[in-house]
Amino acid sequence: MLSERILSRLIHTMTKSHLALNPTDETMMPAAKPGQKYMLYMHVPFCERLCPYCSFNRYPFREDVARPYFENMRKEMMMLKDLGYDFESIYVGGGTPTVMIDELCETLDLARENFSIREVASETNPNHLTQPWLDKLKGRVQRLSVGVQSFDDDLLKQMDRYEKYGSGDVILERIAEAESYFDSLNVDMIFNFPSQTEDVLMADLEKIALSGCRQTTFSPLYVSSATTRKMAATLGKMDYDREYRYYQILDGVLAGGDDPLFRRTTLWTFTRGDEREKKRVEGPQIEEYQVNYDEYPAIGSGSITHLNGCLYVNNFSIKDYNAAIEAGHMSIMGKTKMSKRDLMRYRFLLDLYKLRLDKRQFKRDFGCSVEAGLPMEMAFMRMNKAFEIDSSDELTLTPIGRYLTVVMYRQFLSGMNNLRDQARAALKGPERQLLFGDGSPA
Repeated sequence: MLSERILSRLIHTMTKSHLALNPTDETMMPAAKPGQKYMLYMHVPFCERLCPYCSFNRYPFREDVARPYFENMRKEMMMLKDLGYDFESIYVGGGTPTVMIDELCETLDLARENFSIREVASETNPNHLTQPWLDKLKGRVQRLSVGVQSFDDDLLKQMDRYEKYGSGDVILERIAEAESYFDSLNVDMIFNFPSQTEDVLMADLEKIALSGCRQTTFSPLYVSSATTRKMAATLGKMDYDREYRYYQILDGVLAGGDDPLFRRTTLWTFTRGDEREKKRVEGPQIEEYQVNYDEYPAIGSGSITHLNGCLYVNNFSIKDYNAAIEAGHMSIMGKTKMSKRDLMRYRFLLDLYKLRLDKRQFKRDFGCSVEAGLPMEMAFMRMNKAFEIDSSDELTLTPIGRYLTVVMYRQFLSGMNNLRDQARAALKGPERQLLFGDGSPA
């Protein structure tokens, strides 16, 4: 699709020039704004398998490295309390946050003792949808997101996930067992793998429908400059020409028709809408942490904070991260200041990703209309008939508009991955070898 290629290149160029990591001598996050509601993002970088497409900060799991890391992350969390922060929500990402379940529980319990926590969301992998993980997570975590990616055994083997996390059928059984332990169980899927066929995608969608999960996220495969070659060697070369077709299939199966099984929560998050769900107690508000909170502090090695129009990147070296925390300050290695135009683009993208942009709120926040602030973006979307509603009050999306916004968000996330690549490039010694060598623990 020509418009997809133009848009991909445009967003790639913008993120490359605007998401540049600049050195900073700041050693603490900005203080909290009085009265503002915040979410806390925690990053746990340890994994039992390193997926070839992943650009988040992650390391092969070793208990002797992970245990002091959790202790220092708790110290960093308390530094935020000293800066005046209170949190109503926590999102724990990775890596695999549940890789040391007792350390995770101790961290969440400390957070509840010190902050006004209403809800906790955490990521996990399918091998942790068993005991003792389920009993320990029950009550501590309201929304659990399990990274399945695909139920297809051949794809799981290509990703080196089959041996560690189980076959597609085993994973499906574990989801059914785990579902009742949480207010919301999200199954995190990926579409447009190079070797994924339409039949494989349809089989994945059928299993999602049968799984009983409250929610599913189908994100397009996106990579960074650093992961492109490794991914191509293990999974094959990316094919964006079929991405639109695959998105049409999954969107139609999950949320199309007169009586859909799921409703669209965002462009690629779908929440079940059957009678059982209508009778349930309302679940947590966290869907995806970037979506629910415009600004948030983040802790842990390789985490990215968004506060006061700036992005702060924590050191990707676990050794340097630990040293900074133990010295009594945070481990900020770089900062990116976003311009007003960058912030308008970010809001434009996130609001459309959430399926609706409030034009009046946009003008209140930025002092100008979305047409005046983003004339090229609006002209491109209008030219491609992207808006279902384009009134003085709001923007909503047509089917083609939904896909074009998927492209924008995919490219934005790729740009964020390239920001991580800049931070990762500073690694030295054994840590660099872990990620840029063969990935084997030293």
